[in-house]
Amino acid sequence: MFKKVLISDDIDCINQGVISVLQALGIGSITEVMYCDDAFLKIEKAQLEKDPFDLLITDLSYIPDYREQTFSSGADLIAILKQKHPELPIIAYSVEDRLQLVRGLVMDHKLNGYVCKGRKGLEELKTAINKVFNGETYLSPQVENALSKKTTPIIADYDIALMTHLAKGLSQKEIADHFKAVNMLPNSLSSVEKRVGKLCIHFKAKNAIHLVAMVKDLGII
Repeated sequence: MFKKVLISDDIDCINQGVISVLQALGIGSITEVMYCDDAFLKIEKAQLEKDPFDLLITDLSYIPDYREQTFSSGADLIAILKQKHPELPIIAYSVEDRLQLVRGLVMDHKLNGYVCKGRKGLEELKTAINKVFNGETYLSPQVENALSKKTTPIIADYDIALMTHLAKGLSQKEIADHFKAVNMLPNSLSSVEKRVGKLCIHFKAKNAIHLVAMVKDLGII
């Protein structure tokens, strides 16, 4: 079993619940932090001292406060850590249950486990820790279809941004104007209209409103 674990979550009661699970598994060295930056620094320091952490359990969403952070989310932290220390097992413990998000973390960054917070969250976390220790990947039942090509088509970041803005009620012209302002390509109105049309065909949606409803149901946005 893992011997040295780092927990990163900005809600103290969540940390305490995770600690109880780790203690029940006989893990003696447990460190908790409330900022992604602190988690990164702890891991880097442990690496330099040749006493690395065996496992990181991190939330994805952190409430901004007075302290300026380099890493604004657990997803950003996971991305850089998996790039620098690919051997470090990481489990995300989050309320987020969007399949596209989970798919990206697992497929792009080799996340080892994803546990959804909830009534059975701590029970599932215990299962995840055991499975990850044995070299397996664990996903909570709510998001286990994230890796299924049949139920979760691969969608580009551009498409996610486009459909997210549609969901916010922006017109296609307003989306095109926004993409121009943030230098996201393609950003012409005709390009946005064509992309919406292709997405409607891809998801077999009748129109943009139906498209938004469908991708929300799939957990893509």
